[in-house]
Amino acid sequence: MVVLLKQARLLSCWVLLLVSVSPLYAETVEVKYRGPVDLAKFECSGELDSSVVKRVCYNAEHSYMLIRLKQTWYHYCEIDQGTVSALLAAESKGRFYNSSIKDSGTDSKFSCRDKPVPDL
Repeated sequence: MVVLLKQARLLSCWVLLLVSVSPLYAETVEVKYRGPVDLAKFECSGELDSSVVKRVCYNAEHSYMLIRLKQTWYHYCEIDQGTVSALLAAESKGRFYNSSIKDSGTDSKFSCRDKPVPDL
């Protein structure tokens, strides 16, 4: 019995050591028209209860938003915190996205096509 307790303590010490030296989990998403982006520098919503807008991640320092629409991630540049907050608070996130954010060609207000994309 004493031997088993010592082995259990030793095992728990190893588990603690492994957990403390393991790298933190970093989530990376594949963004359409950009490629992989690490979400470590973003504030992200949880899964949203919307048929279209599933998740929103925002980097305030660079005014840069990632948004998952169904299963595809997209990015938007020079988008202000107020617009992102309004999207998250909207009764219909899909309707707000379509009317206030969605690209409608190269003249879209938040399109990254004609703006510098932050290197995060």
